[in-house]
Amino acid sequence: MKHARADVLARADRVLSDLSFGYVSEWLEAGEGRHAIGYLPMYVPREVIAAAGMLPVAIFGAGDALDIVKGDAYFQSYICHIPRSVIEMALDGRFDAFSGFLFPSICDVIRNLSGMWKMNFPRHYVKYLDFPQNFDPEVGGAFYRREIEEVMENLARLSGRRIAGADLHAAIVLYNQNRRLVERLYDARRDAPHDHPTSEVYRVARAGAVLSVDDHSRLVQDYLDAAAAEPLPEQDRIRVYLIGAFCEQPPMGLLRTLEQAGCDLVGDDLLLGLRYLRGDVRTDGDPVQALVDAYLTQATWSSAVYDGDRPKEDRMMEDVRASRADGVVFCCPSFCDPALLDRPMLQRRLEKEGVPFASFQYAENTGQFQVIREQAGTFSDSIKLWE
Repeated sequence: MKHARADVLARADRVLSDLSFGYVSEWLEAGEGRHAIGYLPMYVPREVIAAAGMLPVAIFGAGDALDIVKGDAYFQSYICHIPRSVIEMALDGRFDAFSGFLFPSICDVIRNLSGMWKMNFPRHYVKYLDFPQNFDPEVGGAFYRREIEEVMENLARLSGRRIAGADLHAAIVLYNQNRRLVERLYDARRDAPHDHPTSEVYRVARAGAVLSVDDHSRLVQDYLDAAAAEPLPEQDRIRVYLIGAFCEQPPMGLLRTLEQAGCDLVGDDLLLGLRYLRGDVRTDGDPVQALVDAYLTQATWSSAVYDGDRPKEDRMMEDVRASRADGVVFCCPSFCDPALLDRPMLQRRLEKEGVPFASFQYAENTGQFQVIREQAGTFSDSIKLWE
């Protein structure tokens, strides 16, 4: 069955605009003994949650759709916006249908958020999921395996059934299929950004934060088919790689503003928690070890992870070159320590390589984009004229 581009995007938008997680409630009601597990949007092995018969749901905050009132009482003013947004949603009861939450080790703010969750929502299962910064299989690998096994034991107690190796293997197969489709989606944007604009690709990809892996794979395939059947006109834009938005997400208006200012995003670290593994997780042997090995050898780079043997600036340049970008835009959330501390080092490398770049900051509830549009438009015009 063919689907129109507008219809596919409308399906994605219904999921993204629903701050009450109606899809999650419907999924829970569709079977006995089901559970939903939320997680903050970085490195989390969703396969483990799915293998337990549960729905993994990435929590990105409410963007500009929710006024922060109670959340401001929990955090100081000089941190990013997403934890205040998430705690506001929780205090409003928007996560009441969830059974637990995983808080990956993104930064100190998220560590503090996990502690607040334990105090304020004691009925939820809460786990601060620590990730190794040492990539030696005998050190970081052994540590990460223990973390995964602890999560599996906790989820088994929550569901009342042990996670079998066959269950985890089946989940890995499904997520491998989804990863391949998402990679096709991003490859299509890289090769034909006018036909697959980020203002569309982002919405289709982000729907995977909530949808089951099967439903999201169908959505991505439907979009790819619709885009092939409904080509869009080419635009006079530069090719841009965007860096810094790996956790708190920019508002959709900002992404549209960049396009309107003459920038086609052909690479980025948006939604990194949904696509942090590159390539398939192997499906032979021990599935737990397969997840460990994938994290050690296939995880993409980010400011939340220390890459000792492969410096971030080297990996950044590999991605910028692979995307055939004309320039780089550093788009970082205000007060995001990991992204802002890395930026000078990455900028120095771009200067050395002769790659033009621009930078600005945002919050997920930013509502005015005129200054950003002027800055991005000037950046685009300067590259068209002089590069």
